[in-house]
Amino acid sequence: MHSSNAGTQRRALAAALLIPGLLAVAATVQAQGAGTPPAPPAARSFPVAPAAATAADPATPLGADIAGLLQHARGTNPAFAAQRAETAAARERVDSAGALPDPNFQVELMDFTNEMRGGGTTLVPGQVGETRYRFIQPLPGWGKRELQTRTAAAKADEATARLDAEWLDLALTIKQAWLRYYAADREAALARESLALLGGLEEATLARYRQGLAPQQAVLRAQREITSQRLAQVGIEQRRRAAAAALNGLLARAPHEPLAAPAEPSALPAVLPLPALVERARANNPALSADAHAIEAARLERERTWADRYPDYSIGLTNNRPRGEDQSWDLMFEVMIPLQQSARRAREREAAHMVAAADAKREATASRLGGEIGSAWAAFTSAQETQRLLRGTLLPQAQATRDATRSAFETGRVDFDAVLEAERQLVDTRMSLLQAEVEAHMALFEIEKLVGESL
Repeated sequence: MHSSNAGTQRRALAAALLIPGLLAVAATVQAQGAGTPPAPPAARSFPVAPAAATAADPATPLGADIAGLLQHARGTNPAFAAQRAETAAARERVDSAGALPDPNFQVELMDFTNEMRGGGTTLVPGQVGETRYRFIQPLPGWGKRELQTRTAAAKADEATARLDAEWLDLALTIKQAWLRYYAADREAALARESLALLGGLEEATLARYRQGLAPQQAVLRAQREITSQRLAQVGIEQRRRAAAAALNGLLARAPHEPLAAPAEPSALPAVLPLPALVERARANNPALSADAHAIEAARLERERTWADRYPDYSIGLTNNRPRGEDQSWDLMFEVMIPLQQSARRAREREAAHMVAAADAKREATASRLGGEIGSAWAAFTSAQETQRLLRGTLLPQAQATRDATRSAFETGRVDFDAVLEAERQLVDTRMSLLQAEVEAHMALFEIEKLVGESL
């Protein structure tokens, strides 16, 4: 009796040592076949949870410049926060991609009616004819775990590049909204200046009318022009408020929250060589980078599909415990037989088509990028030339004409209509100069988005 108990204890001890040993061997074999999985890529651009200090510099009120708006939007814009969370989720999938499948544990109750050994029906382990405890660990074929990890890493890199592209799109939208806010603010300033000049002209016309030197129609004309200018101010103020509300929306603020008066935008670069811009875009544009990572992911997925031609495995260990008898151990090795050739060949063709589609998408992105850069560059150079002509030629001429006409009006050599026309020409020239400046900055911001960096 003592000898039987001692033998049972030795077998139990051997089994206790055998289970961890089998698991260690399985893990070692898989590690040798799969290689060491690469570490997940570090976040290159933006954290999952941005730092609390994302508000603009207190010394610069929000809305005065673009830099403060971008800093604020990076931490508050909900659409960008969603994209950032999706990117973080893609990075987390790298760790789980190459992990071993979860093992299975089975309990099998043999002869649970106890007909062979006598007794009643029961579902209590140890009280049936024989109880079997089985542990099964599935093992993917050699190299499959490595391919899964590398594929997940490529997709995480793609998601990070898409995040960079999303930020550039958001930054461009904010810059354009700020430029509209800036243009409306400067238009309002020009309208106030024009209204003040018209008020002075009205007083001068009234004085001449009282002296009998000007007809009543001139006074009425001046008053009508003042009313028209005030109506124009209403439209300008509406555009300024709409631009401010759009900016607040991009910053996740209430539409009525105040913004500081916009400062002057940064100086424009004198020259932007088109070939250099195209090269910088091909090297830095995140959309192209994302497409390149998508190609790598598609190729790895194709390799993983090819690896499905080879079988997966499972190892199992079973502890048999007959009631009233000594326990025994069984070792099991299982191989998945890849017989479904038609389904596997279809998946392989699908993977090959996905690689071709990824290549074509990158070529399409590169072609679209070149066209957009050329269009933006043409708009920038045209706006720059327009500014040069307006500032260097037309604006001085309009100012000189206005001054000469006012002097002549004071001496009675010209009528009110001539003065009014000269004032209109000057205001229109200043408006045209402001519009050209805004268009040049709009084109510059579009180029910066396409090349992926500031210029």
